[in-house]
Amino acid sequence: MAKASSSSSSGEVSVRFEEGTSEATTTPVDSSVAAGAGASASSSVPLSNGGGSSSKSSGSTGPIFPRVNTMPPEILNSEKLELPVGFQRSKTERQRHDNRLAEEAAQIFDDRIPVQQKLKLLNRIATVKDDGTVEFEVPGDVEPHNLRVGSESVYNEVDEDPLDATELQYIPPMQIVMLIVGTRGDVQPFVAIGKRLQDYGHRVRLATHSNFKEFVLTSGLEFYPLGGDPKVLAGYMVKNKGFLPSGPSEIPIQRNQMKEIIYSLLPACKEPDIDSGIPFKADAIIANPPAYGHTHVAEALKVPIHIFFTMPWTPTSEFPHPLSRVKQSAGYRLSYQIVDSLIWLGIRDMINDVRKKKLKLRPITYLSGSQGSESDIPHGYIWSPHLVPKPKDWGPKVDVVGFCFLDLASNYEPPESLLNWLKAGTKPIYIGFGSLPVQEPEKMTQIIVEALEITKQRGIINKGWGGLGNLAEDKDFVYLLDNCPHDWLFLQCAAVVHHGGAGTTAAGLKAACPTTIIPFFGDQPFWGERVHARGVGPPPIPVDEFSLKKLVDAINFMLDPKVKERAVELAKAMENEDGVTGAVKAFFKHLPRTKLDPDPKPTSSNFFSIRRCFGCS
Repeated sequence: MAKASSSSSSGEVSVRFEEGTSEATTTPVDSSVAAGAGASASSSVPLSNGGGSSSKSSGSTGPIFPRVNTMPPEILNSEKLELPVGFQRSKTERQRHDNRLAEEAAQIFDDRIPVQQKLKLLNRIATVKDDGTVEFEVPGDVEPHNLRVGSESVYNEVDEDPLDATELQYIPPMQIVMLIVGTRGDVQPFVAIGKRLQDYGHRVRLATHSNFKEFVLTSGLEFYPLGGDPKVLAGYMVKNKGFLPSGPSEIPIQRNQMKEIIYSLLPACKEPDIDSGIPFKADAIIANPPAYGHTHVAEALKVPIHIFFTMPWTPTSEFPHPLSRVKQSAGYRLSYQIVDSLIWLGIRDMINDVRKKKLKLRPITYLSGSQGSESDIPHGYIWSPHLVPKPKDWGPKVDVVGFCFLDLASNYEPPESLLNWLKAGTKPIYIGFGSLPVQEPEKMTQIIVEALEITKQRGIINKGWGGLGNLAEDKDFVYLLDNCPHDWLFLQCAAVVHHGGAGTTAAGLKAACPTTIIPFFGDQPFWGERVHARGVGPPPIPVDEFSLKKLVDAINFMLDPKVKERAVELAKAMENEDGVTGAVKAFFKHLPRTKLDPDPKPTSSNFFSIRRCFGCS
């Protein structure tokens, strides 16, 4: 019997397809788990109080933890649960069982199947074990086409209208709101995109967490605060690996964060500027997936929405969902649907609450995704096609636009002490984990220093939010850094070691740095694997497995001249990419035709010109 299980390690849903007999368990999907749901700390979703009969308030923590069902009692009681997975079946029974599981996996996301039946199917396929893992029972020898998951939207070839060949058309000036949830690494690409849209004559409001107000305003964009504190969310994700809460007290904290985000989206789209009082009404929405509720707000306002993200969120058969671990390619596409359904179970009550109370929309009851039906919503992915080419089964509404870099180096003045230290020796190795809190900073700092000493390398340690860098005694081969633009710093480095956020990964590769990724959660293992597959870094080292030996081996791997050659080759391939222009082209390309002026007249306006639209200014 094949089995698929979900682990809390690294914040992913771990879907393993293996032959053999799994342990017996009939525990249904748990409503108290918190599903990792995005690249950033802020994208975790607590699957709590999702509509079961035991649900109380969103902050309820009593006996609901750790085993409360998300399924309504009338559904749970309508038929008996499956036999324990480990129950011995005859060969004929196992074959019939596997065939039925394949059918059920396909039916969960078939729009023709009633929602109650979908809930029963998911309840049979997914179980939560005592060790906190979520297990999906999926046949190990099934062919991908037998799952038929989203088969109606599978394309055999990449669309014939690539972004490079797309000409920017005149778009009358619009008011555009960007709804962005996450850490600074998630926000920064959208600052770059927003600035470019602003150059083309559009009014751009970037709505994100209050922590980033100064960053957004000093970049020249309008700011509007969204709910949620990225520091709180990052701490939660690192502590709980982005998936399971470590105790009942974690659930209301995370649900309150998500509720704040969801309820702040509508005001961000239509309220006047908080500082100036200038009225604002969004004509279009750009959002990243962790801004849960974005599609519902767009539906209420009747405006187009375009989703951009730094990690894959569209089902494909070429690789699994970054928040999953699937060993067989037959399950890759299904992994997206499983993750999506777990997210939806966690937030459906909050989404329906805001639909009824704030958006004046009917509640939704389907189990077809946390964001609603997204098949017609354009998606743009912010990474280099030289690192991860666009999958062939992504259609014309999905674009890979390239990495989006924000030029911070040109205005950066490094401290004299750093310049002097850099001049005093060979190029150093950068080691830092940005805004992620480190569980044992002193121990990790000691390992880093010892590894540098053993490999005879100089190193820059970025203290970040994690508190690294408390040295017992000063070391002349170590420089402690508070903050510095990566686009400047990485050019001074021989190699980089970091958490694997998409933006940091992009900056290191652009600077031709061999890269070691120490993933904490979310999409970070995905980028670690992509870097290793491209030959520009060692296999990723999960933060829980971080050790002196592994770091020494990783540094030695990066120092191999052949690895440096491959890093230089990739950097050269990326040289001519312009992800910001690619993102703007994708946004304009997919706007409904009613947004386009059919007969544009030449204009001498200060805020828009055809010339600037084509990037010629």
